[in-house]
Amino acid sequence: MKKTFLLLIVICCSLACQAQENSRHANVLPDANQVSYELVTADLKNPWGMAFLPNGEILVTEKEGKVVRIKGGEIIDKKVAGGPEAVRQGQGGLMDIMLHPDFENNRWVYFTFSSDEGAGSGAMTAVSRAQWNGSEFENHTVLYKGSPNTRAGQHFGSRLSFDSDGYLYFSIGDRGNRDQNPQDITRDGGKIYRLHDDGRIPEDNPYKGIRGAKEAIFSYGHRNPQGMATHPETGDIWTHEHGPRGGDEINLIKKGKNYGWPVISYGINYSGSSFTELTEKEGMEQPVNYWKPSIAPCGLDFLTSSRYPGWEGNLIVGSLKFNYLVRCELQGNEIVKQERIAEGIGRVRSVKQGPDGYLYVGVEGKGLYKLMPNN
Repeated sequence: MKKTFLLLIVICCSLACQAQENSRHANVLPDANQVSYELVTADLKNPWGMAFLPNGEILVTEKEGKVVRIKGGEIIDKKVAGGPEAVRQGQGGLMDIMLHPDFENNRWVYFTFSSDEGAGSGAMTAVSRAQWNGSEFENHTVLYKGSPNTRAGQHFGSRLSFDSDGYLYFSIGDRGNRDQNPQDITRDGGKIYRLHDDGRIPEDNPYKGIRGAKEAIFSYGHRNPQGMATHPETGDIWTHEHGPRGGDEINLIKKGKNYGWPVISYGINYSGSSFTELTEKEGMEQPVNYWKPSIAPCGLDFLTSSRYPGWEGNLIVGSLKFNYLVRCELQGNEIVKQERIAEGIGRVRSVKQGPDGYLYVGVEGKGLYKLMPNN
């Protein structure tokens, strides 16, 4: 009788673990043709990020190094003056853009970009801000610059988000140096960072006051986070990051936590060889979700509007590899269902809900689209 009881316990535990594993690695199901996509403008090459001004205009960053201003589907300024001077290097260039939560009063706009300022040859990710005067930027100031510069062309990151307390978060990828950067808090790269909106380092940052540490670090052990969004109810920061061949992740970012790269991973080398046998380890966080095969995620936002019935609170993820978006249904902090939407739209670089409640999607080589519900 005792042996039977113990066997039942083992079976139940195994099923529970398998259910949890399946929830982290759910199949992305085909959609039911619930949305179509409407072209806003085709006059964009690589729309990396976007920000919506109160007057209805949209500021879009082009990776090549310029901010484009759009009104009513027309480009009214092909290169807005006064912004950051980005260096084009591989995956680097002008990347994300975001308005301050109190933009209507202070007019601050934030950027991430690759910069060659500072020590070393090549470039590294920087974060800056400038004030919008209605037609161009003024008072551009760099708030944080990763170091040292490197000639590597990959894994700059980089996304921006403000949490519910007004802290600024941003990501820098491991810059192709997985063996040194992600697990070392004295080095930039492979990290999520947190600052005050003016660039000061918060006193309660996890590594503030630790000798040699990069005090702006909030979490570490990341590969290349190119999606970041703030949960509309909890205020928590969510990210996704590229894995190698398999192992793309969605992560809920927690203070001072280690997300494991490259010690643990659900992916393998691009060549097909293995670089780690571990998918979990004590002291390292598990992802909320991971994809095998990789979808190459880029762009991330929470949907809060009622434009798409039944989708409120969903997490929307872009896919560079498969030319679609993934709609993720949540229960608490768990993804319980995934569905492909807008299949065939192209290589998705950026995703953002606009003030009108519609989802806007930046697509490489094709421009800016708006998703329209078919019902």
